[in-house]
Amino acid sequence: MEQRVSLITLGVRDVEAAARFYEALGWQRAESPDGVVAFDLMSQCIGLYPLEKLAEDLGLPVEALGTGAMTLSHNLRNAEEVAPLMAQAEAAGAEILRPAGPVFWGGTIGYFRAPDGHIWEISHNPYSPLSQEGAFRWNGY
Repeated sequence: MEQRVSLITLGVRDVEAAARFYEALGWQRAESPDGVVAFDLMSQCIGLYPLEKLAEDLGLPVEALGTGAMTLSHNLRNAEEVAPLMAQAEAAGAEILRPAGPVFWGGTIGYFRAPDGHIWEISHNPYSPLSQEGAFRWNGY
């Protein structure tokens, strides 16, 4: 696993209210048709996602997420890399929350909980190809 975080997804109860907050800070939205509001950062991206949908993606009840629900995403160059990295995480002591597999928007994802409790998404997003150096931007390079 390369030493980087690609996308930080924050589960929020009101996506538009949260987006307005970040826009008030001077951040600019990246366009997204799937209910995610994204803000490209310097080599990372913050995504605001409905808390209920995040819980559904993880296969957990909303109550299990507590406050400040989020995932740390590590994006890969191709879909075939997702399952082996999930296996590597499990071998290192992670709890698999959702095995690697296709997702409704056309990508491949898996979720694991690190031993310290942080939740990671391992993902290939065909609509956001990584740069040659591995940098992530919401709509790709």
